[in-house]
Amino acid sequence: MARILIVEDESNLAQGLLFNLKAEGHEVSVEAEGDSALETLRRESFDAVVLDVMLPGKDGFEVAATLRADGNYVPVLMLTARSRSEDVLKGFAAGADDYLPKPFELSVLLARLNALLRRMKWPHGSEKSDAAPDEIAEFSFAGLRIDFDALELHAPGRTVRLTLMESDLLRYLTRNRERIVSRKELLEQVWHVREDTDTRAIDNFIVRLRRYIEEDPASPKHLQTVRGVGYRFMPNPD
Repeated sequence: MARILIVEDESNLAQGLLFNLKAEGHEVSVEAEGDSALETLRRESFDAVVLDVMLPGKDGFEVAATLRADGNYVPVLMLTARSRSEDVLKGFAAGADDYLPKPFELSVLLARLNALLRRMKWPHGSEKSDAAPDEIAEFSFAGLRIDFDALELHAPGRTVRLTLMESDLLRYLTRNRERIVSRKELLEQVWHVREDTDTRAIDNFIVRLRRYIEEDPASPKHLQTVRGVGYRFMPNPD
């Protein structure tokens, strides 16, 4: 059983999710506004949040961004009526871990939510049966260690918490280290969105990752830009 917060201002949808998630054995709370949701999340602990984008007051993007700024890394499944890939990437950039466009099948939402819940249990010893057999659990370079399962990057004197999407992007880059990875490839393989998407959201993610791993983010040595193509991760640059 998990504690789940639904943040949704459409009453019928919120009550339908409440009923079905409770039927799955979860403890569920509902908030209809972004501001009240943040207050609840600051008071109470949850295992996951189902977060609509279009909300009164703070929208879902603002709620997710504020959560991450507060150091709260609860998994966030974002619901959006906006099907544009740019909005999907905006949600990931704000700190969402997965997204689901409306209208959606209940079975799909439950599958996505359960996947997030299982992923967060991995560092505590649960089986990782859904992980690909060739996935690496950790990667070390230049005095840094990325623990993909714990969603943490360890550096001398500090630990950086990662969102699931940041962890997935770093995992893909390290798995393809020393190879030029195009923006198109990142869109399709990490975000699973169309290649014609505005790539600025990817660039913003890269800027964030450089703050985590580079001594001088303005002159990156490890996460290099290949002009007009994409990026190349170099764990041991010359």
